[in-house]
Amino acid sequence: MLRGLDICNMLIIDRLELSFQPGLNVLTGETGAGKSILLDSLGFVLGWRGRADLVRHGADQGEVTAWFDLGPAHPARALLRDAGLPEQDELILRRVNTQDGRKTAWVNDRRCSGEVLRALSETLVELHGQHDDRGLLNPRGHRDILDAFGALDALKSLVRKAWAEKGQAARALAEAEAAMAAIREEEDFLRHAVAELDALAPQPGEEAELDQQRRLMQGAEKVRGDVIRAHEVLGAQGAEGALNDAIRWLDGAADAADGALEQPLAALGRAVAELDDAMDGIVKAIEGLTFNPIELEETEERLFAIRALARKHDVLADDLAGFAQGLRAKLAALDAGDADLARLQKEARTAEAAYADAAGRLTAARRKAAAKLDKAVTAELAPLKMERAVFTTEVTTETAGPGGVDAVAFTVATNPGAPSGALNRIASGGELSRFLLALKVCLTREQTGITMIFDEIDRGVGGATADAVGRRLAAIAEAGQVLVVTHSPQVAALGAHHWRVEKRVSQGMTTSTVTALPAPERVDEIARMLSGDTITEEARGAARALLAG
Repeated sequence: MLRGLDICNMLIIDRLELSFQPGLNVLTGETGAGKSILLDSLGFVLGWRGRADLVRHGADQGEVTAWFDLGPAHPARALLRDAGLPEQDELILRRVNTQDGRKTAWVNDRRCSGEVLRALSETLVELHGQHDDRGLLNPRGHRDILDAFGALDALKSLVRKAWAEKGQAARALAEAEAAMAAIREEEDFLRHAVAELDALAPQPGEEAELDQQRRLMQGAEKVRGDVIRAHEVLGAQGAEGALNDAIRWLDGAADAADGALEQPLAALGRAVAELDDAMDGIVKAIEGLTFNPIELEETEERLFAIRALARKHDVLADDLAGFAQGLRAKLAALDAGDADLARLQKEARTAEAAYADAAGRLTAARRKAAAKLDKAVTAELAPLKMERAVFTTEVTTETAGPGGVDAVAFTVATNPGAPSGALNRIASGGELSRFLLALKVCLTREQTGITMIFDEIDRGVGGATADAVGRRLAAIAEAGQVLVVTHSPQVAALGAHHWRVEKRVSQGMTTSTVTALPAPERVDEIARMLSGDTITEEARGAARALLAG
């Protein structure tokens, strides 16, 4: 709850420090005394968007500090942890506004953004009044308000889960259908390509191996011709025949040479032997270089076929086998696709049905809670002198989403037979205030440490109706903290703590002050609210009677 507010150089406030208490805190004062400035200053430190010209004339900057007590389970603690801010039992907010409009905020002496500040404020303070667009008057929040009233968190979680599963199933089906459509578009190509690849059955590394074989066979044809020619030169018609003739001729002349030809003949004999060895090797080489021309043709045909397929599919020759496997997988997916689609379609229908069932149960629970809320608000309107008014929580159908299929709106008809409409469009100022109060009484179940502020919610009512307003404000404040800005003496008399806001002029400067009122001064303040500037004893007596209850 809000424990204190320190305001410095904001509009007509020079310096002001307030300490608030649990229960019903009332702020009173004449019109224009500065009560709205207090709310503007509190809204500023909470990060709410409001008027820009807040800095007091002549000051360099304005500053507001607010401090709150946080219970162990206060929802602000989770926000502090998520933002990496210090988490303590006391939460101190400070915000500075310079004359040139620059704003800087701190949370527990750590700089923070306006976004974090506003998120924290949602857990700290509720503002209710005729111009409240953050709470009960905002139709976007009516569904959440009804759900909180009906304690529908478990059903909402079930619907959110069903919505997520429905979306997941729909996405899986859409992706599968898109994939199947794409595969079917290329089915003819796939089947032809797979048949072509399967017929050739290329293997990794085969292209390089075939190329090497082709080169060897092409080279072998030329080499074998040279070797054959060498064989012919060295054979019987060549060197071998010439050597044999030479030996025969020398051998015939050896006897007459008296031993001079023995050594040459021996050398030639050895040459013939070496030549025989060489010829044997050449013959073997010729036999090894022999190949089938058809084999070369077949090798070239397969090599060229592999390279052509690689070019056709724009892949490397070594990747053709893997490419073929990928095409086979697509065909397998196509062949098995109908079964997969049937399964995914069934899962999508099941998820859709589960969501419809959960959303339907939530709708039924919301309608039941709406009827209960309407009855409760109607019961509260009678003491507020609005027994002829009709409050209705409309639950209509909208586009399905994680929150269900329902749109919720609070509507009123101020008189039987009159058309119903939005709260802030149908009700007058005083009626609107009472509607909001009746709603808040019905919606307030367990306090969560939040401070509720009611800004002149009693405007336009008086007498017994104002007393009924005050008693309901006091009832709301029993388990928490309520701040109410009021012009009603009946409401002020029911406050547990009372502050008077005054505007003073000193040395040509106007300032606003706030004074905590002890019991005797409360009598005079309530008497002033009853009778005006001139406080009579009769007014004091009436004030004492109001304070006595």
